[in-house]
Amino acid sequence: MTNDLIKLIKEKTTLSSKSIENIITLLDEGCTIPFIARYRKDSTGNATDEDLRAFEEVFTYSQKLLKRKEEIINLLDEKNFLNDKVKNSINEAKTLQALEDIYAPFKDKKSSRTSSAIENGLEPLANIIQCLKYTNQEVEQKAKQFVNKNIKSNEEAITGAKDIIAQRYADDFKSKEILRSMISNWGEIQIKEGKEFHKSGVYSSFANQTEKIKYIKSHRTLAILRAVNEKQLSIKVDIDEKHILENIKKYKIPSWASSSKDIVFDAYKDGLKRLLLPSLKREAINTLKEKASSEAIELFGKNLKELLQTAPLVNQVILGMDPGFVSGCKLAVIDENGIYLDSDVIYPTKPKQNTEASNKTVLALIKKYGVTSIAIGNGTASRETAEFASNLIKDNNLDINYAIVSEIGASVYSASKIAAHEYPNLDVTIRGAISIAGRLRDPMATLVKIDPKSLGIGQYQHDVNQKELGLKLENTTVDLVNKVGVDLNSASYKLLSFISGISEKLAKNIIEHRDGIKKFNSKNELLKVKGLGAKAYEQAVGFLRIKDGKSILDNTAIHPEDYTVTKNLQKKYNIEDIRDNQIEQIANELNTTPLKLSDIIQELKKPGYDVRSEFNQVKFAQDVTKIEDLKEGFILSGIVRNITDFGAFVDIGLKNDALLHISQISQKRINHPSEVLSINQNLEKIKVVSVDLEKQRVGLSLK
Repeated sequence: MTNDLIKLIKEKTTLSSKSIENIITLLDEGCTIPFIARYRKDSTGNATDEDLRAFEEVFTYSQKLLKRKEEIINLLDEKNFLNDKVKNSINEAKTLQALEDIYAPFKDKKSSRTSSAIENGLEPLANIIQCLKYTNQEVEQKAKQFVNKNIKSNEEAITGAKDIIAQRYADDFKSKEILRSMISNWGEIQIKEGKEFHKSGVYSSFANQTEKIKYIKSHRTLAILRAVNEKQLSIKVDIDEKHILENIKKYKIPSWASSSKDIVFDAYKDGLKRLLLPSLKREAINTLKEKASSEAIELFGKNLKELLQTAPLVNQVILGMDPGFVSGCKLAVIDENGIYLDSDVIYPTKPKQNTEASNKTVLALIKKYGVTSIAIGNGTASRETAEFASNLIKDNNLDINYAIVSEIGASVYSASKIAAHEYPNLDVTIRGAISIAGRLRDPMATLVKIDPKSLGIGQYQHDVNQKELGLKLENTTVDLVNKVGVDLNSASYKLLSFISGISEKLAKNIIEHRDGIKKFNSKNELLKVKGLGAKAYEQAVGFLRIKDGKSILDNTAIHPEDYTVTKNLQKKYNIEDIRDNQIEQIANELNTTPLKLSDIIQELKKPGYDVRSEFNQVKFAQDVTKIEDLKEGFILSGIVRNITDFGAFVDIGLKNDALLHISQISQKRINHPSEVLSINQNLEKIKVVSVDLEKQRVGLSLK
């Protein structure tokens, strides 16, 4: 571990040098981010999992930067280009981009006007011209010395020398940085109609517009770039070149220069227009794309986190209903632990409507299994199925609640290898109903089985960096699953595979072992699982829970390495009586740390505590069954299903979610919908402000 690496990371994080050193050591030892965040707080300065994920990015980038610095220094040293000035510039570079700018002048120029001029021996002439001490006539005289079989005249010699000077200007890393900043702050994107442009198409509003690079919103960038890929739009970067040329005259050419300054200026102008600006304009578009991609990925991660931390509905037997018209409504019952009990199909809606038989079937399932809640998918026939369920409950005076849940991704799960592994003998349609029921019982446990890209959250997911998106979604899921904890006796192998230290293969081994012993009674029994060694046990065990085990501690996030301290604490003190000002003294007495002791006390006060908030049930307006029933001014309620940069999509009980535009979310100005809204948030008193029957779109307002 080098001091340079620690120094680089320290500049880009708020962590101390000691914490940085400790985190790197822990990672090298095979510790995971969730484990370090929860059980090594004293080593990290109490860094959160979010802090550690940010550290991870900086750490990886800093390693790449240092490695590339070393490579460039070695390359330049081999070519005898390395001097103290260049070496200092390389060592001071803070980014990979700055590093490549410094290295650019030393790269071989192949098949270019510059390389041709260099091969023809014109570098000395370029030096003569660029020193700005000679008149044009004197330059003409000196150019005669460079006429040869390839260079036929003075003019050719001077033109070749100007090509070299143009390249030098284009390669100057300080000039690059200045221009890059100018494009970023003052540049514009000009958007024109493309070859495949449709005047009534989705991108028609973008055509013939100009956007300031500095202020363009991420979602607009991604939409424009998608349209460019589809050849519906074309774009180019525009910058005030006249202003740049005036700056070159003012700052790059000294006032004392001789008349040869005109030749140098022409060369700089050529370097600017032919070499530097085109590459920086391409780079500006790439930078915009990367920034938009990064922001979209962040939003995707935030939405996924909110979706997964939706509160569970505990101790309930749930009937899942997957609505449908022609194919009927698929039913599936799961128990308190999410175990599948039974299934059926009913036809409560047209065209095969048989309300009486449907009532009998549902009532029989409710009675047989003691169903206490109903989950209804929000897709096709959802509203009609909800009405059927509502009438059934009222007519039979049942003490049962029903809720509409998002069914997006349920069909993806139904046909997946995970579903086939879990329910090999069930039809895919019944698996979908099980998934819908599971979303009400434990959204996190159910949704982790589905690729997050299939959950209908975020924006322009196919246009962003797929590798970065995958990593973000994986890390978001891992961090939340570990923060919440997992019931060892009811978790699926997929849910277990997100636990710190547990691979998918190891998770399957745990399930196989659990099936053999019926249930785990103690966390220590994990050590008997095939392939689960001491390191995996250390990393995983704190995030697992056993509800009715031999020890109450096994239903907490207290790590077994702290059980001795915990038992000594319980012997000497009444947990409820301990005050904050006693923590340090008790920690010293028990030979532990205040941070660790505080966590232990919190866990003992609430064994089995779930950090997810309480469940909310939405009440839909019962008189709205289709978009044709809506009129401007109607007041509805709904659930936020997705959040984007430009607004939120709200489930109001129709087939398509309605748009709540950012301008309609709050009376106060907000920069992003997520400042006010969150995924699965229940909204009351939403006003309908527009109804487009042709496009099947509804606009809403909270104002």
